[in-house]
Amino acid sequence: MNHQRDSFADRIAAARREAETLKEEVKKRRETLADSSLQEIARKNLTALPRLSLRVRKSLKGHLAKVYALHWAQDQAQLVTASQDGKLLVWLPYLAHKIVSIPLQSSWVMTCAHSPSSNLIASGGLDNVCSIFNLKTRDGPTRPARQLAGHTGYLSCCRFLSERQILTSSGDTSCVLWDIESSVKVDDFREHSGDVMCLSVTRTNPHIFISGACDNTAKVWDIRDKKKCIQTFSGHESDINAIDFFPDGGAFGTGSDDATCRLFDLRADRELNVYSDENNYCGVTSVAFSNSGRVLFAGYDDYKCQIWDTMRNEHIGTLSSHENRVSCLTVSADGKALCTGSWDHTVKIWGF
Repeated sequence: MNHQRDSFADRIAAARREAETLKEEVKKRRETLADSSLQEIARKNLTALPRLSLRVRKSLKGHLAKVYALHWAQDQAQLVTASQDGKLLVWLPYLAHKIVSIPLQSSWVMTCAHSPSSNLIASGGLDNVCSIFNLKTRDGPTRPARQLAGHTGYLSCCRFLSERQILTSSGDTSCVLWDIESSVKVDDFREHSGDVMCLSVTRTNPHIFISGACDNTAKVWDIRDKKKCIQTFSGHESDINAIDFFPDGGAFGTGSDDATCRLFDLRADRELNVYSDENNYCGVTSVAFSNSGRVLFAGYDDYKCQIWDTMRNEHIGTLSSHENRVSCLTVSADGKALCTGSWDHTVKIWGF
């Protein structure tokens, strides 16, 4: 019996060694085909962007504790923010006007999201549950319209695909697609070996989403293919905390505890750029592209937001106004404003 067990162990070890050898061969083959870099081509053909100097246009004050998440509505100037004061606040951000306050059953919230119509708001956190609130109910969203329970770890991120479906990611290493009306799981997506910290969906293809995790990898999934992820991207040396699709859906950006942001391309199946500052060792908490994709905004643990030229890989600005960690950021649907949330309890709207 012991001999048989040793034989299986030897075969597994040999298979792993062979897999690593094949990975190295694939990596070397890719490197030989990569005769140039995005940075080199962009610096030859694209004019350098001027240094961006954004100013705080509005400061949204209403939360009494750390702001952990925010999400801008798709087609209107409406913002939802989530704080560990146990509240979701819905704002008209350009007016700094708070229009709805939603009490949460658990104050340990980590994520929030608007549905495409902006009629539904989702949130979740250490309660392991995704709560759906309807802003159009007669008595207001005082309690969840639906509660999606099934994760065995904290809820790190949620994003609506439609008014009927939502994706969630969790510390239980999985992503789940839910049917909101019936409050049941449609599918599980499990291939990460660490906590899944973030996910992103794209308007260009509603079937594709990406996830980033504490196993240092980002994975691309097709909800029509329920068996396995369709691409895996590595390169980060620590947890991936944030992820965002490039506007055309053909690439995505990531932010990590290794103090770098990276750009990955789905068609090239490789990393295109690494955005880092040798003097900055702080982790990246959040990332977002401008509407054109030419600019990448990144929030850091050092209370600042850094701005990068996505193509030329050049640092083009720093935003300093928060007094604590920048925990989340997003670009408005119309592309005219950047919104940042912080552990200093405030949300700021930035513009030219």
